[in-house]
Amino acid sequence: MANKIYPSADAALKGVVADGQTLAVGGFGLCGIPEALIDALHDSGVKNLTCISNNAGVDGFGLGKLLGTRQIKKMIASYVGENKEFERQYLAGELELEFTPQGTLAEKLRAGGAGIPAFFTKTGVGTMVAEGKELREFDGETYVMERSLVPDVALVKADVADKSGNLRFRLTARNFNPAAAMAGKICIVEVEKIVEIGELAPDDIHLPGIYVHRIVLNAKPEKRIEKRTVSAAVDVAAAKVEAQAAIAQAAVNTGSPATIKNKGA
Repeated sequence: MANKIYPSADAALKGVVADGQTLAVGGFGLCGIPEALIDALHDSGVKNLTCISNNAGVDGFGLGKLLGTRQIKKMIASYVGENKEFERQYLAGELELEFTPQGTLAEKLRAGGAGIPAFFTKTGVGTMVAEGKELREFDGETYVMERSLVPDVALVKADVADKSGNLRFRLTARNFNPAAAMAGKICIVEVEKIVEIGELAPDDIHLPGIYVHRIVLNAKPEKRIEKRTVSAAVDVAAAKVEAQAAIAQAAVNTGSPATIKNKGA
C-alpha cells in the first residue's frame, strides 16, 4: 500500500495544485474547513482558481485569505454573506459567481462522486437559477437539469483518518466534506488524528480510503468562531425582586397566601 501520509500541508499540495484548476473545499461556514491546506494553498501562489464551497469563508480567514490575494477568479457557492471582500470584488466585476442552492450544490458534488453526469430537480424552476438550462416535465411537474461537479482537487477536513485513508468526520464537518472528497479527482484530507489501520471500527467509517489520496496531520487547528453570540448579563437581585412581586400579585388575585422559599439563591 502506498504511503498516503505527508509531513506537511505544503508537501501534500506539491505536484497537485496548479493555476486554473477547479477545487472543491469542504466545510460549513468556518466549521470543518481544512485550515492548514487553505493556508498552504495561499502560500503556493497558485491563481485563477475556481472554488466550489458552501461559502467563501470570512475576511482574512478560510477562503477569505485566497480572495484577499486574488487567487480565486470564480466561486461556485450557496452562501457568501459573511465576506466583505467577496462582496466588493463581485460588485466591482472582479470575481465570477455561480450561485447554487445549497441542496443542489451538495447533490452536484455527490452526483459527481457517484459518476452521475447530471440530474433533475425542482429547486430553482422559474428563477434565475434555471436560466439557460434544460427543463423537463415529470408527472406533471417541471424540473431543471443540473450538471454534476467533478473538481480537479478536493481539499477536505476530517476528525480522524487511519493510514489507509478511511475517514471519520465530526458533527457539522460531515455536511459537505464527504461529498467534496468523493467528487474530487484527487482528494487531500487534513485530520486532527491519525490511527493505525484497524483502529476505526467499520461502522465508524464515514468515507472509505479509496477516495483519499493524501493525508496531512493538523492536530491543533484554530477552529475560529464565525459569529460569537453571548447572553446578556442577568441582574440576579433584580430578577428575584421581580419574581417575588409577581408571586405576591398572583396571591392577591387568587386569594392564596404568597410563600417564597429562599434556597440560598
